[in-house]
Amino acid sequence: MFISDFAIKRPIITVVTMIALVVFGLAALARLDTDEFPAIDSPIVFVAIAYPGASPDVVEREVVSRLEDKISGISGVDKINSTSRDGFAQILVQFVFSKPVDQATQDIRDAISAVRSQLPAEILEPIIQRFDPNQLPIVSLALTSTVLSTPQLTALADPTIAGDLRSIAGVAQVNVVGGDSAQLSINVRPTDLAAFGVGIDQVVNAVRAQNLAAPVGQVNSALEQRSIRLEGRFEHPEEFNQLVVAQRGGQLITLGQVAIVQAGAAEPTSAALFNGTQAIGLDIVKSREYSTTAVADLVKARIAQLQKTLPAGTRLEVVRDAGDRVRHSVRNVEEALVEGALLTVLVVFLFLNSWRSTVITGLALPVSVLTSFVPLAIFGFTLNTMSLLGLSLAIGILIDDAIVVRENIVRHVELGSDHMVAAHEATDEIGLAVAATTFSIVAVFVPVGFMPGTAGQWFKPFALTIACAVLVSLFVSFSLDPMLSAYWPDPQLEAHERRNPVARALERFNIWFDHQADRYKGLIAWALDHRWTMVGLAALSFVLAIALQIVIGGFAFVPVSDQSELNIAIETPPGSSLDYTTLKAEEVARMVRARPEVRYTYTTVGSSTGSGEVDNGSVYVRLKPKNQRSISQDAFGQVMRKRMRLLGGATAFTYASGFGGAQKQLQLQLQGPDPTILAQLAEKIEAIVRSVPGAVDVGLSTRGQKPELNVRVNRGLAGALGVNLSQLATSLRFAFAGVDAGTWVDPSGISRYVHVRLVPEARENASDLGQLPVVVAAAAPNPVAAPNNGATSTAPPVVPLRQVATITPSFGPAQIDHYQRQRVITIGANVEGASFGNVSKQVMGRVKRLQMPAGYQVSAGGQAESQNQVFGSIFTALGIAVMLMYLILVIQFGSFLDPLAILISLPLSLIGVVLALIITRDSLNLMSLIGVILLMGIVAKNAILLIDFAKW
Repeated sequence: MFISDFAIKRPIITVVTMIALVVFGLAALARLDTDEFPAIDSPIVFVAIAYPGASPDVVEREVVSRLEDKISGISGVDKINSTSRDGFAQILVQFVFSKPVDQATQDIRDAISAVRSQLPAEILEPIIQRFDPNQLPIVSLALTSTVLSTPQLTALADPTIAGDLRSIAGVAQVNVVGGDSAQLSINVRPTDLAAFGVGIDQVVNAVRAQNLAAPVGQVNSALEQRSIRLEGRFEHPEEFNQLVVAQRGGQLITLGQVAIVQAGAAEPTSAALFNGTQAIGLDIVKSREYSTTAVADLVKARIAQLQKTLPAGTRLEVVRDAGDRVRHSVRNVEEALVEGALLTVLVVFLFLNSWRSTVITGLALPVSVLTSFVPLAIFGFTLNTMSLLGLSLAIGILIDDAIVVRENIVRHVELGSDHMVAAHEATDEIGLAVAATTFSIVAVFVPVGFMPGTAGQWFKPFALTIACAVLVSLFVSFSLDPMLSAYWPDPQLEAHERRNPVARALERFNIWFDHQADRYKGLIAWALDHRWTMVGLAALSFVLAIALQIVIGGFAFVPVSDQSELNIAIETPPGSSLDYTTLKAEEVARMVRARPEVRYTYTTVGSSTGSGEVDNGSVYVRLKPKNQRSISQDAFGQVMRKRMRLLGGATAFTYASGFGGAQKQLQLQLQGPDPTILAQLAEKIEAIVRSVPGAVDVGLSTRGQKPELNVRVNRGLAGALGVNLSQLATSLRFAFAGVDAGTWVDPSGISRYVHVRLVPEARENASDLGQLPVVVAAAAPNPVAAPNNGATSTAPPVVPLRQVATITPSFGPAQIDHYQRQRVITIGANVEGASFGNVSKQVMGRVKRLQMPAGYQVSAGGQAESQNQVFGSIFTALGIAVMLMYLILVIQFGSFLDPLAILISLPLSLIGVVLALIITRDSLNLMSLIGVILLMGIVAKNAILLIDFAKW
């Protein structure tokens, strides 16, 4: 062959080439960032809209449906999911993978702008951002203190600590959870509003109009130009008391007469506790282009510096560190890579019984592995578990070509050929067969690397790493191995008694192995004489193996490894307060901390983003290292699940850290037009899922009904009194939801919101709603005694809301979900004590027997949907790989029939896969499927060499 002939003739060039490959590989390795998983470039756009005071059905009707109608017309839209809750909406738009993310984001922004005039004026500006599942917090911190008050601790967390952390390179966001965010509160007294005949909307308008600073122009002279700026902002909270909100009969009504103005804290929307102690949480999100480990290291280094500046009794603890998890995962794969390489070299030495032959073949490993980092850097991959997994699994394949070439050279030498001649002839003799085996492996992995969608991006580093590595190993086996075999031959074998004990022991082992090979020849002879019997046995074994896998082994999507951490999601009844949810979440945390396996807990409730989810919480549980506890992470989760069934007033379930957040494994999506029928069908399906063995934590996404108060206005009476419904709705929103009516700069120079709302004691009970004063349009003498100064004024008539409206308690949906612009209810469940695939199959089988009205359908979501998509893509890629392999073999053997013998052996290799999974009590999941892909290449490689040797 040209490569081997040139390498033997030009040994210096060969050595220099190998050194250059190693140097380039080391340089590429130094440039690679480290991460846990490959970067997934998903064209998904997230839209969040706050609509203060609106119920879920109003948010759905007035905001979500209108936006969905417009967004659905954008080119490239694949799926639209949305959720409507109290005062908040979120829409998740997934585009086809060919759509550039930047273009998709701009299209969404344009669509919202086009319908902005049709949306309620009270909504806040929509937040549009790219949705990246990888951009979860990489580090979570808990700030606690035994000496600082909650406002002081909050001020220390943000802006002091958060501002410092935001300056770190690679930190994109620092989200604060818990604490009391500062604001200037204007708490309006409804009794004083009624006394003075002032509406709360007048208060808000007055604050907006009289607390502002704005540029208003400039004056120009011949020599200078000066800007004119109106300075109308109040500098001190006391100054707001003198703000005039109305005038009655020549008397000025000031803000201080109808409201309490104070610089304080906003009503909390989130809470955090560390080991039961009140804390301020800080979640750090990295920028997409930065490495998880690098940013986490910088953050922890900065924390060590900040800790020295904190007041005595104040601690900043790292409670969650993705950098450590990434290092642990990568280290495990790196260790497996090294261990595999050492074992491979040991096996080579065991059979070749020559340290020189072992060195010659073993050099293929470092050269191939290090060189494979070059394409990783070129393709922009990171050093992650998938790319390293590809190298660790391919270790045996990388040295295989070198072993075959070296063994054939040794055979020629033993037949009497000169080392130089043997290197030429032996390499030429098997060159095509070795090349065919390598290209067959490449044919297996290249289609896998170019699968469409998320699966393709996930597997691309794995597949292309293996493909590049085996191509480099082929080059090394055709160049370095023949050259070293020609110029560095084995010394003449000495007499048996003069060899060292290890060599003699290995020689005896090889003699024993040759005897076993001779016995194997007899088995082959019997098989050739009983061909149909062998075909029947092979077919029967294959069928039994598949049946055993379905019945015993089962199927799953992604196996959960023991990372010494897990999460517990807590859901309280819809309408629960932040304090109640925090109480229940901490009750769960105390259950967890009672276990000896637990290091600490970190509890978070609600959200700092304004999504209003105060009836949801989570408990992050950090376990002791595996060598310090007697049960696994999964077993611990099962123990806690049983204990949490005794929890009253809330539900809780465990979930592993990683993608998807607090989502259940099994999800069924029920769609239909009528909400009532949809809810009835969902309850029936929920009962079906509960009846399936292995299904636990069963629940609905709607989570029941939420208590509401309906205000129905008497239009005739309201019209007679001149009450404007639009103005009434605005007043109700200002009174009970509150409104930001401007900003105020505090003494530290930080801008704070000015928030107007009724005093807390006037909005605690349902009866308070009926007491809200409503100013009617018709003026009439109404002498009142102003409560603050005893003066009288002529005020317009004021009536309580209950006189013009009927207030009735009712129940409404707590959450409304849409899928593809249609209402959907998700029935979720986790799996325990059985394989996910078997439980999912049983559930779908029973649900399909349920009679569905026309227009209603149920489909699998969650892990089942992801599993079907990914597994389908993999099997399609394997089908393409088999076809490519067949074409390569046709070229190799010059026959269309001989390659069929090799292809028939591929499915039979699954017999060993099933046995291995049953012995290890594992399921056929994404990770084991990776092994199956590699096995296809190994089986083809061995079969090609055997058939080539037998035929030629």
